[in-house]
Amino acid sequence: MRKLTVLIVCIVASAVGQVFASGGLGSEIQSSGCILDFKKLDSYVEVFNQLDDELYVQSISNAKALAFLRKNIPLFECPDKQLEETYYFRWWVYRKHVKSTPDGFVVSEFLPDVPWAGKHNTISCAAGHHFYEGRWLHDPQILSDYARFWFGGGGNPRLYSFWAVDAIYRFYLVHPDRALIEALYPPLKDNFQKWEKEKCDETGLFWQIDDRDGMEASLSGRLSPDHAGYRPTINAYMYGDALALSKIAGILKIDQDAGYFSGKADKIKKLINERLWDDKSRFFKVIPKIGRNEFSDVRELHGYTPWYFDIPPKEYADAWLQLMDTKGFFAPYGPTTAEQRHPEFKINYSGHECQWNGPSWPYATSITLTGLANLLNTDSSAPISKADYMTLLKQYANAHKLTRRDGNVVPWIDENLNPFTGDWVSRTRLKTWKNGTWDADKGGKERGKDYNHSTFCDLIISGLVGVHPQDDGSLFVVPLVPDNWNYFCLQDVRYRGKNVTIFYDRDGSRYKKGKGFFVLIDGKAAYHSSCLQKTELKAKCFD
Repeated sequence: MRKLTVLIVCIVASAVGQVFASGGLGSEIQSSGCILDFKKLDSYVEVFNQLDDELYVQSISNAKALAFLRKNIPLFECPDKQLEETYYFRWWVYRKHVKSTPDGFVVSEFLPDVPWAGKHNTISCAAGHHFYEGRWLHDPQILSDYARFWFGGGGNPRLYSFWAVDAIYRFYLVHPDRALIEALYPPLKDNFQKWEKEKCDETGLFWQIDDRDGMEASLSGRLSPDHAGYRPTINAYMYGDALALSKIAGILKIDQDAGYFSGKADKIKKLINERLWDDKSRFFKVIPKIGRNEFSDVRELHGYTPWYFDIPPKEYADAWLQLMDTKGFFAPYGPTTAEQRHPEFKINYSGHECQWNGPSWPYATSITLTGLANLLNTDSSAPISKADYMTLLKQYANAHKLTRRDGNVVPWIDENLNPFTGDWVSRTRLKTWKNGTWDADKGGKERGKDYNHSTFCDLIISGLVGVHPQDDGSLFVVPLVPDNWNYFCLQDVRYRGKNVTIFYDRDGSRYKKGKGFFVLIDGKAAYHSSCLQKTELKAKCFD
Protein backbone atom coordinates (compact mmCIF):
# COMPACT_ATOMS: atom_id res chain seq x y z
CA MET A 1 0.00 0.00 0.00
CA ARG A 2 1.52 3.33 -1.06
CA LYS A 3 -1.27 5.83 -0.39
CA LEU A 4 -4.58 5.70 1.45
CA THR A 5 -7.71 7.26 0.05
CA VAL A 6 -9.57 7.08 3.36
CA LEU A 7 -9.47 9.46 6.30
CA ILE A 8 -6.38 8.88 8.40
CA VAL A 9 -6.38 9.39 12.15
CA CYS A 10 -3.20 11.28 12.97
CA ILE A 11 -1.76 11.43 16.46
CA VAL A 12 1.32 13.59 16.91
CA ALA A 13 3.64 13.70 19.87
CA SER A 14 2.14 16.87 21.32
CA ALA A 15 -1.29 15.24 21.57
CA VAL A 16 -0.20 11.98 23.18
CA GLY A 17 -0.69 13.18 26.74
CA GLN A 18 -4.26 14.30 26.10
CA VAL A 19 -5.12 11.08 24.30
CA PHE A 20 -3.91 8.90 27.11
CA ALA A 21 -5.43 11.07 29.79
CA SER A 22 -8.84 10.68 28.18
CA GLY A 23 -8.24 7.00 27.43
CA GLY A 24 -7.73 6.06 31.06
CA LEU A 25 -4.07 5.07 30.72
CA GLY A 26 -1.43 6.25 33.10
CA SER A 27 2.35 6.24 33.07
CA GLU A 28 2.53 2.45 33.24
CA ILE A 29 2.35 1.86 29.53
CA GLN A 30 4.63 4.79 28.73
CA SER A 31 7.35 3.46 30.99
CA SER A 32 7.51 -0.03 29.49
CA GLY A 33 7.14 -1.16 25.89
CA CYS A 34 7.79 -4.81 26.72
CA ILE A 35 4.54 -6.67 26.12
CA LEU A 36 5.93 -10.02 25.01
CA ASP A 37 8.96 -11.90 26.26
CA PHE A 38 11.13 -14.45 24.44
CA LYS A 39 9.50 -17.56 25.92
CA LYS A 40 7.30 -18.24 22.92
CA LEU A 41 10.12 -17.68 20.41
CA ASP A 42 12.44 -19.90 22.46
CA SER A 43 9.86 -22.68 22.58
CA TYR A 44 9.17 -22.59 18.84
CA VAL A 45 12.85 -22.60 17.91
CA GLU A 46 13.55 -25.51 20.24
CA VAL A 47 10.84 -27.57 18.51
CA PHE A 48 11.93 -26.54 15.00
CA ASN A 49 15.51 -27.54 15.77
CA GLN A 50 14.48 -30.88 17.25
CA LEU A 51 12.36 -31.78 14.22
CA ASP A 52 14.91 -30.65 11.64
CA ASP A 53 17.27 -32.73 9.56
CA GLU A 54 19.92 -30.03 9.10
CA LEU A 55 21.33 -31.02 5.72
CA TYR A 56 22.88 -27.77 4.49
CA VAL A 57 24.42 -25.30 6.93
CA GLN A 58 25.33 -21.78 5.86
CA SER A 59 26.30 -18.87 8.15
CA ILE A 60 23.69 -19.32 10.89
CA SER A 61 23.32 -22.92 12.01
CA ASN A 62 20.39 -24.27 14.00
CA ALA A 63 22.53 -23.98 17.11
CA LYS A 64 22.91 -20.24 16.43
CA ALA A 65 19.36 -19.66 15.25
CA LEU A 66 17.83 -18.58 18.56
CA ALA A 67 20.49 -15.98 19.30
CA PHE A 68 20.12 -14.52 15.82
CA LEU A 69 16.32 -14.41 15.94
CA ARG A 70 16.25 -12.90 19.43
CA LYS A 71 18.35 -10.01 18.14
CA ASN A 72 16.68 -9.53 14.80
CA ILE A 73 12.97 -10.23 14.48
CA PRO A 74 9.77 -8.60 15.73
CA LEU A 75 7.87 -10.81 18.17
CA PHE A 76 4.31 -11.78 17.30
CA GLU A 77 1.36 -13.20 19.19
CA CYS A 78 -2.23 -13.79 18.13
CA PRO A 79 -5.14 -16.15 18.90
CA ASP A 80 -4.52 -18.19 15.74
CA LYS A 81 -1.69 -20.52 16.71
CA GLN A 82 -1.13 -21.79 13.15
CA LEU A 83 -0.42 -18.24 11.97
CA GLU A 84 1.80 -17.65 14.98
CA GLU A 85 3.79 -20.86 14.51
CA THR A 86 4.23 -20.29 10.78
CA TYR A 87 5.43 -16.73 11.41
CA TYR A 88 8.25 -17.98 13.63
CA PHE A 89 8.93 -20.96 11.39
CA ARG A 90 9.45 -18.74 8.38
CA TRP A 91 11.90 -16.49 10.24
CA TRP A 92 13.70 -19.64 11.39
CA VAL A 93 13.89 -20.73 7.73
CA TYR A 94 14.94 -17.31 6.43
CA ARG A 95 18.04 -17.15 8.63
CA LYS A 96 19.17 -20.48 7.09
CA HIS A 97 19.57 -18.65 3.79
CA VAL A 98 21.79 -15.86 5.11
CA LYS A 99 25.22 -16.57 3.72
CA SER A 100 28.50 -14.80 4.42
CA THR A 101 30.69 -14.53 1.31
CA PRO A 102 33.79 -12.58 0.22
CA ASP A 103 31.26 -10.16 -1.31
CA GLY A 104 29.39 -9.70 1.96
CA PHE A 105 26.12 -11.29 2.97
CA VAL A 106 23.81 -12.75 0.35
CA VAL A 107 20.45 -14.52 0.67
CA SER A 108 19.93 -17.82 -1.11
CA GLU A 109 16.83 -19.37 -2.65
CA PHE A 110 17.94 -23.03 -2.44
CA LEU A 111 20.15 -24.29 0.38
CA PRO A 112 22.02 -26.87 -1.74
CA ASP A 113 23.98 -25.62 -4.73
CA VAL A 114 21.94 -25.86 -7.92
CA PRO A 115 23.43 -25.80 -11.44
CA TRP A 116 21.30 -22.90 -12.68
CA ALA A 117 22.30 -20.51 -9.89
CA GLY A 118 24.84 -17.72 -10.21
CA LYS A 119 27.69 -16.60 -8.00
CA HIS A 120 27.45 -17.82 -4.38
CA ASN A 121 24.41 -19.94 -5.43
CA THR A 122 22.29 -16.80 -5.81
CA ILE A 123 19.22 -16.53 -8.03
CA SER A 124 17.49 -13.25 -8.80
CA CYS A 125 14.02 -14.78 -9.31
CA ALA A 126 12.83 -14.46 -5.69
CA ALA A 127 15.27 -11.74 -4.57
CA GLY A 128 12.44 -9.21 -4.45
CA HIS A 129 10.74 -11.41 -1.87
CA HIS A 130 14.01 -11.63 0.07
CA PHE A 131 14.07 -7.84 0.42
CA TYR A 132 10.38 -7.45 1.31
CA GLU A 133 10.73 -10.11 4.02
CA GLY A 134 14.22 -9.28 5.23
CA ARG A 135 13.62 -5.52 5.57
CA TRP A 136 12.03 -6.29 8.96
CA LEU A 137 15.27 -7.75 10.35
CA HIS A 138 16.71 -5.38 12.93
CA ASP A 139 20.22 -5.51 11.48
CA PRO A 140 20.26 -3.88 8.03
CA GLN A 141 23.73 -5.11 7.11
CA ILE A 142 22.50 -8.36 5.56
CA LEU A 143 20.30 -6.66 2.97
CA SER A 144 22.69 -3.73 2.49
CA ASP A 145 25.37 -6.23 1.49
CA TYR A 146 22.87 -8.18 -0.62
CA ALA A 147 21.84 -5.05 -2.53
CA ARG A 148 25.47 -4.19 -3.22
CA PHE A 149 26.10 -7.77 -4.36
CA TRP A 150 23.44 -7.60 -7.05
CA PHE A 151 24.74 -4.27 -8.34
CA GLY A 152 28.49 -4.50 -8.06
CA GLY A 153 29.38 -7.81 -6.44
CA GLY A 154 28.94 -10.16 -9.35
CA GLY A 155 25.23 -10.93 -9.20
CA ASN A 156 23.18 -11.27 -12.38
CA PRO A 157 19.99 -9.24 -11.72
CA ARG A 158 18.48 -9.86 -15.18
CA LEU A 159 18.81 -13.65 -15.34
CA TYR A 160 15.21 -13.75 -14.09
CA SER A 161 12.56 -11.08 -13.66
CA PHE A 162 13.40 -9.08 -10.53
CA TRP A 163 11.73 -5.93 -9.17
CA ALA A 164 15.10 -4.85 -7.82
CA VAL A 165 14.76 -1.09 -7.44
CA ASP A 166 11.33 -1.28 -5.85
CA ALA A 167 12.50 -3.95 -3.40
CA ILE A 168 15.65 -2.05 -2.42
CA TYR A 169 13.66 1.15 -2.03
CA ARG A 170 11.17 -0.64 0.28
CA PHE A 171 14.16 -1.76 2.35
CA TYR A 172 15.49 1.81 2.37
CA LEU A 173 12.21 3.15 3.78
CA VAL A 174 12.57 0.89 6.83
CA HIS A 175 16.34 1.37 7.24
CA PRO A 176 17.18 4.71 5.57
CA ASP A 177 20.78 4.80 4.39
CA ARG A 178 21.44 7.63 1.96
CA ALA A 179 24.98 6.46 1.26
CA LEU A 180 23.62 3.07 0.13
CA ILE A 181 21.10 4.41 -2.37
CA GLU A 182 23.56 7.04 -3.57
CA ALA A 183 26.11 4.32 -4.35
CA LEU A 184 23.50 2.04 -5.94
CA TYR A 185 21.64 4.62 -7.99
CA PRO A 186 23.93 4.56 -11.08
CA PRO A 187 23.90 0.74 -11.46
CA LEU A 188 20.17 0.59 -10.69
CA LYS A 189 19.53 3.15 -13.40
CA ASP A 190 21.79 1.24 -15.78
CA ASN A 191 19.95 -1.99 -14.97
CA PHE A 192 16.61 -0.44 -15.88
CA GLN A 193 17.98 0.85 -19.17
CA LYS A 194 19.38 -2.59 -20.02
CA TRP A 195 15.99 -4.16 -19.32
CA GLU A 196 14.53 -1.65 -21.78
CA LYS A 197 17.12 -2.53 -24.40
CA GLU A 198 16.76 -6.28 -23.95
CA LYS A 199 13.05 -6.78 -23.25
CA CYS A 200 11.08 -3.75 -24.46
CA ASP A 201 10.04 -3.36 -28.10
CA GLU A 202 8.09 -0.94 -30.28
CA THR A 203 4.86 -1.71 -28.40
CA GLY A 204 6.31 -0.02 -25.33
CA LEU A 205 5.55 -3.18 -23.36
CA PHE A 206 8.13 -5.48 -21.79
CA TRP A 207 8.15 -9.15 -22.72
CA GLN A 208 9.49 -12.17 -20.91
CA ILE A 209 9.72 -15.95 -21.31
CA ASP A 210 7.59 -17.71 -18.70
CA ASP A 211 10.60 -19.70 -17.49
CA ARG A 212 12.55 -16.45 -16.91
CA ASP A 213 9.60 -15.24 -14.86
CA GLY A 214 10.18 -18.36 -12.76
CA MET A 215 6.91 -19.76 -14.14
CA GLU A 216 7.75 -22.78 -16.28
CA ALA A 217 5.20 -24.63 -18.41
CA SER A 218 2.55 -21.95 -18.03
CA LEU A 219 -0.67 -22.20 -20.02
CA SER A 220 -0.12 -18.78 -21.60
CA GLY A 221 3.49 -19.64 -22.47
CA ARG A 222 2.38 -22.53 -24.66
CA LEU A 223 0.82 -20.07 -27.12
CA SER A 224 4.17 -18.72 -28.34
CA PRO A 225 6.90 -20.93 -29.85
CA ASP A 226 9.52 -19.50 -27.49
CA HIS A 227 7.10 -19.12 -24.55
CA ALA A 228 7.61 -15.34 -24.68
CA GLY A 229 4.82 -12.89 -24.04
CA TYR A 230 3.91 -9.41 -22.88
CA ARG A 231 3.23 -10.42 -19.32
CA PRO A 232 1.57 -8.55 -16.42
CA THR A 233 4.48 -9.66 -14.23
CA ILE A 234 7.50 -8.11 -15.94
CA ASN A 235 5.56 -4.97 -16.89
CA ALA A 236 4.38 -4.45 -13.31
CA TYR A 237 7.93 -5.02 -12.03
CA MET A 238 9.31 -2.45 -14.46
CA TYR A 239 6.64 0.05 -13.40
CA GLY A 240 7.65 -0.50 -9.78
CA ASP A 241 11.30 0.00 -10.65
CA ALA A 242 10.68 3.15 -12.69
CA LEU A 243 8.64 4.68 -9.87
CA ALA A 244 11.30 3.75 -7.30
CA LEU A 245 14.05 5.23 -9.48
CA SER A 246 12.06 8.46 -9.63
CA LYS A 247 11.76 8.53 -5.85
CA ILE A 248 15.43 7.75 -5.26
CA ALA A 249 16.44 10.43 -7.77
CA GLY A 250 14.23 12.86 -5.85
CA ILE A 251 15.94 11.99 -2.57
CA LEU A 252 19.32 12.52 -4.24
CA LYS A 253 18.13 15.85 -5.75
CA ILE A 254 18.63 14.62 -9.32
CA ASP A 255 15.50 16.42 -10.46
CA GLN A 256 15.85 15.71 -14.16
CA ASP A 257 16.03 11.95 -13.53
CA ALA A 258 13.15 12.12 -11.06
CA GLY A 259 10.90 13.61 -13.72
CA TYR A 260 12.18 11.28 -16.41
CA PHE A 261 11.52 8.08 -14.48
CA SER A 262 8.19 9.35 -13.19
CA GLY A 263 7.20 9.77 -16.84
CA LYS A 264 8.43 6.25 -17.61
CA ALA A 265 6.33 4.87 -14.76
CA ASP A 266 3.22 6.70 -15.98
CA LYS A 267 3.69 5.32 -19.49
CA ILE A 268 4.13 1.73 -18.32
CA LYS A 269 1.14 2.01 -15.99
CA LYS A 270 -1.04 3.27 -18.84
CA LEU A 271 0.06 0.44 -21.12
CA ILE A 272 -0.61 -2.19 -18.45
CA ASN A 273 -4.10 -0.89 -17.80
CA GLU A 274 -4.97 -0.39 -21.47
CA ARG A 275 -3.13 -3.19 -23.27
CA LEU A 276 -2.87 -6.07 -20.76
CA TRP A 277 -6.39 -5.79 -19.34
CA ASP A 278 -8.82 -8.16 -21.04
CA ASP A 279 -12.13 -6.42 -20.55
CA LYS A 280 -14.10 -9.44 -21.70
CA SER A 281 -12.53 -11.72 -19.07
CA ARG A 282 -12.14 -8.87 -16.57
CA PHE A 283 -8.56 -9.86 -15.89
CA PHE A 284 -4.95 -8.98 -16.68
CA LYS A 285 -3.59 -11.47 -19.19
CA VAL A 286 -0.58 -12.37 -21.30
CA ILE A 287 -0.36 -11.42 -24.96
CA PRO A 288 1.91 -13.91 -26.80
CA LYS A 289 4.89 -12.17 -28.39
CA ILE A 290 4.90 -14.36 -31.50
CA GLY A 291 1.81 -15.41 -33.37
CA ARG A 292 -1.66 -14.06 -32.74
CA ASN A 293 -1.67 -10.59 -31.24
CA GLU A 294 -4.48 -11.38 -28.83
CA PHE A 295 -4.93 -12.32 -25.21
CA SER A 296 -4.20 -15.81 -23.97
CA ASP A 297 -7.31 -17.87 -23.31
CA VAL A 298 -6.63 -18.37 -19.59
CA ARG A 299 -6.67 -16.35 -16.40
CA GLU A 300 -3.49 -16.99 -14.41
CA LEU A 301 -2.81 -16.02 -10.82
CA HIS A 302 0.04 -13.73 -11.84
CA GLY A 303 -2.67 -11.46 -13.29
CA TYR A 304 -2.96 -10.02 -9.76
CA THR A 305 0.63 -8.75 -9.87
CA PRO A 306 -0.35 -5.18 -10.91
CA TRP A 307 -2.07 -4.73 -7.52
CA TYR A 308 1.25 -5.47 -5.81
CA PHE A 309 2.30 -2.07 -7.16
CA ASP A 310 -1.09 -0.29 -6.90
CA ILE A 311 -1.39 -0.01 -10.68
CA PRO A 312 -5.04 -0.84 -11.56
CA PRO A 313 -7.97 1.57 -11.29
CA LYS A 314 -10.82 0.74 -8.92
CA GLU A 315 -13.10 -0.40 -11.72
CA TYR A 316 -10.87 -3.43 -12.32
CA ALA A 317 -11.40 -4.77 -8.78
CA ASP A 318 -13.97 -7.33 -9.92
CA ALA A 319 -11.00 -9.44 -11.07
CA TRP A 320 -10.68 -10.45 -7.41
CA LEU A 321 -13.92 -12.39 -7.57
CA GLN A 322 -11.92 -15.15 -9.28
CA LEU A 323 -9.72 -15.61 -6.22
CA MET A 324 -12.50 -17.02 -4.05
CA ASP A 325 -14.21 -18.96 -6.87
CA THR A 326 -13.61 -22.75 -6.96
CA LYS A 327 -13.80 -22.57 -10.76
CA GLY A 328 -11.25 -19.80 -10.60
CA PHE A 329 -8.28 -20.01 -8.22
CA PHE A 330 -9.70 -21.09 -4.86
CA ALA A 331 -8.51 -24.44 -3.49
CA PRO A 332 -8.06 -25.93 0.00
CA TYR A 333 -4.27 -25.55 0.18
CA GLY A 334 -3.84 -22.27 -1.64
CA PRO A 335 -4.72 -20.51 -4.87
CA THR A 336 -4.03 -22.37 -8.08
CA THR A 337 -1.72 -20.80 -10.65
CA ALA A 338 -4.25 -21.18 -13.47
CA GLU A 339 -8.02 -21.00 -13.33
CA GLN A 340 -9.51 -24.44 -12.71
CA ARG A 341 -12.24 -24.06 -15.32
CA HIS A 342 -9.64 -24.08 -18.12
CA PRO A 343 -9.55 -27.45 -19.96
CA GLU A 344 -5.75 -27.67 -19.71
CA PHE A 345 -5.60 -26.99 -15.97
CA LYS A 346 -3.78 -29.92 -14.37
CA ILE A 347 -1.84 -31.12 -11.36
CA ASN A 348 0.80 -33.07 -13.19
CA TYR A 349 3.11 -35.71 -11.70
CA SER A 350 4.95 -36.22 -14.97
CA GLY A 351 7.23 -34.04 -17.09
CA HIS A 352 8.98 -31.02 -15.57
CA GLU A 353 8.84 -30.93 -11.78
CA CYS A 354 8.04 -27.20 -11.66
CA GLN A 355 4.88 -26.49 -13.61
CA TRP A 356 2.69 -23.39 -13.45
CA ASN A 357 -0.40 -24.86 -15.09
CA GLY A 358 -2.25 -25.66 -11.88
CA PRO A 359 -0.19 -26.23 -8.69
CA SER A 360 -0.16 -23.66 -5.92
CA TRP A 361 3.11 -21.75 -5.69
CA PRO A 362 3.98 -19.80 -2.51
CA TYR A 363 5.89 -17.34 -4.74
CA ALA A 364 2.65 -16.27 -6.45
CA THR A 365 0.55 -16.59 -3.30
CA SER A 366 2.83 -14.03 -1.62
CA ILE A 367 2.41 -11.53 -4.44
CA THR A 368 -1.34 -12.12 -4.59
CA LEU A 369 -1.88 -11.58 -0.85
CA THR A 370 0.28 -8.46 -0.86
CA GLY A 371 -1.78 -7.13 -3.76
CA LEU A 372 -5.00 -8.02 -1.97
CA ALA A 373 -3.90 -6.13 1.15
CA ASN A 374 -3.14 -3.11 -1.02
CA LEU A 375 -6.62 -3.31 -2.55
CA LEU A 376 -8.37 -3.61 0.81
CA ASN A 377 -6.44 -0.66 2.19
CA THR A 378 -7.46 1.66 -0.64
CA ASP A 379 -10.87 0.51 -1.86
CA SER A 380 -13.69 0.14 0.65
CA SER A 381 -16.04 -0.95 -2.16
CA ALA A 382 -13.89 -3.90 -3.31
CA PRO A 383 -15.87 -7.12 -3.94
CA ILE A 384 -13.59 -9.04 -1.57
CA SER A 385 -13.10 -8.54 2.17
CA LYS A 386 -10.54 -8.79 4.93
CA ALA A 387 -12.32 -12.01 5.95
CA ASP A 388 -11.27 -13.42 2.57
CA TYR A 389 -7.73 -12.20 3.16
CA MET A 390 -7.72 -14.07 6.46
CA THR A 391 -9.13 -17.23 4.85
CA LEU A 392 -6.33 -17.23 2.29
CA LEU A 393 -3.64 -16.37 4.82
CA LYS A 394 -4.77 -19.24 7.07
CA GLN A 395 -4.76 -21.61 4.08
CA TYR A 396 -1.24 -20.51 3.26
CA ALA A 397 -0.11 -21.04 6.85
CA ASN A 398 -1.77 -24.44 7.00
CA ALA A 399 0.10 -25.52 3.85
CA HIS A 400 3.41 -25.21 5.73
CA LYS A 401 3.60 -28.86 6.77
CA LEU A 402 4.79 -32.29 5.75
CA THR A 403 3.57 -35.68 6.96
CA ARG A 404 6.56 -37.95 7.41
CA ARG A 405 6.53 -41.70 6.82
CA ASP A 406 6.07 -42.32 10.55
CA GLY A 407 2.91 -40.19 10.49
CA ASN A 408 4.42 -37.23 12.31
CA VAL A 409 3.51 -33.82 10.89
CA VAL A 410 6.36 -31.30 10.81
CA PRO A 411 6.58 -27.62 9.76
CA TRP A 412 7.72 -27.43 6.15
CA ILE A 413 8.13 -25.11 3.18
CA ASP A 414 9.03 -26.45 -0.26
CA GLU A 415 8.43 -25.54 -3.90
CA ASN A 416 4.95 -26.18 -5.34
CA LEU A 417 1.85 -27.66 -3.77
CA ASN A 418 -0.95 -29.89 -4.89
CA PRO A 419 -3.69 -27.39 -4.03
CA PHE A 420 -6.22 -30.14 -3.25
CA THR A 421 -4.12 -32.47 -1.06
CA GLY A 422 -1.26 -30.34 0.29
CA ASP A 423 1.36 -32.65 -1.21
CA TRP A 424 4.62 -30.93 -2.22
CA VAL A 425 4.58 -31.89 -5.89
CA SER A 426 8.20 -31.30 -6.88
CA ARG A 427 9.45 -33.06 -3.74
CA THR A 428 7.31 -36.11 -4.48
CA ARG A 429 8.75 -36.15 -7.99
CA LEU A 430 12.38 -35.45 -7.12
CA LYS A 431 12.87 -37.97 -4.31
CA THR A 432 12.68 -40.80 -6.89
CA TRP A 433 13.90 -38.87 -9.92
CA LYS A 434 16.96 -40.96 -10.84
CA ASN A 435 17.34 -44.64 -10.04
CA GLY A 436 14.68 -44.29 -7.37
CA THR A 437 16.41 -41.49 -5.48
CA TRP A 438 17.51 -37.85 -5.65
CA ASP A 439 19.44 -36.57 -8.67
CA ALA A 440 22.52 -34.37 -8.15
CA ASP A 441 21.83 -32.64 -11.47
CA LYS A 442 18.48 -31.54 -10.07
CA GLY A 443 19.98 -30.13 -6.87
CA GLY A 444 20.39 -33.29 -4.84
CA LYS A 445 18.70 -34.49 -1.68
CA GLU A 446 15.77 -32.39 -0.46
CA ARG A 447 16.46 -29.60 -2.95
CA GLY A 448 13.28 -27.75 -2.07
CA LYS A 449 13.41 -28.14 1.70
CA ASP A 450 13.29 -24.73 3.44
CA TYR A 451 12.77 -23.11 0.05
CA ASN A 452 13.20 -19.33 0.19
CA HIS A 453 11.05 -18.36 -2.78
CA SER A 454 8.22 -16.45 -1.10
CA THR A 455 7.21 -14.30 1.85
CA PHE A 456 5.11 -15.00 4.91
CA CYS A 457 6.38 -12.80 7.75
CA ASP A 458 5.90 -9.72 5.58
CA LEU A 459 2.28 -10.76 5.04
CA ILE A 460 1.82 -10.75 8.82
CA ILE A 461 3.69 -7.47 9.41
CA SER A 462 2.61 -5.36 6.44
CA GLY A 463 -0.58 -7.22 5.54
CA LEU A 464 -2.37 -8.53 8.63
CA VAL A 465 -1.08 -6.01 11.19
CA GLY A 466 -0.74 -3.41 8.45
CA VAL A 467 2.64 -1.70 8.97
CA HIS A 468 3.22 0.52 5.94
CA PRO A 469 6.34 2.72 5.66
CA GLN A 470 5.72 5.93 3.73
CA ASP A 471 7.92 7.96 1.40
CA ASP A 472 7.97 10.95 3.76
CA GLY A 473 9.14 8.93 6.77
CA SER A 474 5.72 8.63 8.38
CA LEU A 475 4.15 5.27 9.17
CA PHE A 476 0.65 4.03 8.40
CA VAL A 477 -0.81 1.21 10.49
CA VAL A 478 -3.81 -0.38 8.76
CA PRO A 479 -4.84 -3.61 10.52
CA LEU A 480 -6.68 -6.32 8.60
CA VAL A 481 -7.08 -8.57 11.65
CA PRO A 482 -10.41 -10.37 12.18
CA ASP A 483 -13.09 -8.52 14.10
CA ASN A 484 -13.46 -11.40 16.55
CA TRP A 485 -9.84 -11.35 17.76
CA ASN A 486 -9.59 -10.23 21.37
CA TYR A 487 -5.87 -9.58 21.23
CA PHE A 488 -2.70 -9.53 19.15
CA CYS A 489 0.75 -8.02 19.52
CA LEU A 490 3.57 -7.26 17.12
CA GLN A 491 6.50 -6.09 19.20
CA ASP A 492 9.68 -4.25 18.20
CA VAL A 493 9.31 -3.60 14.49
CA ARG A 494 12.49 -1.67 13.72
CA TYR A 495 11.59 1.44 11.72
CA ARG A 496 13.99 4.29 11.01
CA GLY A 497 16.11 3.32 14.02
CA LYS A 498 13.22 3.07 16.49
CA ASN A 499 11.21 0.13 17.79
CA VAL A 500 7.48 0.17 17.07
CA THR A 501 5.12 -2.08 19.02
CA ILE A 502 1.50 -2.50 17.95
CA PHE A 503 -1.00 -4.35 20.11
CA TYR A 504 -4.70 -4.76 20.70
CA ASP A 505 -6.34 -5.91 23.93
CA ARG A 506 -10.12 -5.78 23.76
CA ASP A 507 -10.81 -5.72 27.50
CA GLY A 508 -7.32 -5.11 28.88
CA SER A 509 -7.06 -8.55 30.48
CA ARG A 510 -4.37 -9.98 28.17
CA TYR A 511 -1.53 -7.51 28.52
CA LYS A 512 -2.71 -5.51 31.56
CA LYS A 513 -1.83 -2.25 29.81
CA GLY A 514 -5.29 -0.89 29.13
CA LYS A 515 -8.17 -1.54 26.75
CA GLY A 516 -8.08 -1.10 23.00
CA PHE A 517 -5.54 -0.50 20.26
CA PHE A 518 -2.08 0.90 20.98
CA VAL A 519 1.08 1.92 19.17
CA LEU A 520 4.31 2.42 21.12
CA ILE A 521 7.54 3.97 19.83
CA ASP A 522 10.61 2.95 21.81
CA GLY A 523 8.28 1.87 24.61
CA LYS A 524 6.45 5.18 24.83
CA ALA A 525 2.82 5.69 23.95
CA ALA A 526 2.26 7.22 20.53
CA TYR A 527 -1.34 6.26 19.80
CA HIS A 528 -4.39 4.79 21.51
CA SER A 529 -7.91 4.08 20.33
CA SER A 530 -10.72 2.09 21.86
CA CYS A 531 -11.00 0.12 18.61
CA LEU A 532 -8.87 -0.99 15.67
CA GLN A 533 -8.59 1.68 13.03
CA LYS A 534 -6.29 3.11 10.39
CA THR A 535 -3.60 5.25 11.95
CA GLU A 536 -0.83 7.58 10.83
CA LEU A 537 2.30 8.30 12.83
CA LYS A 538 4.01 11.44 11.53
CA ALA A 539 7.64 11.38 10.46
CA LYS A 540 8.61 13.60 13.42
CA CYS A 541 7.80 10.65 15.69
CA PHE A 542 10.87 8.89 14.26
CA ASP A 543 13.33 11.78 14.36
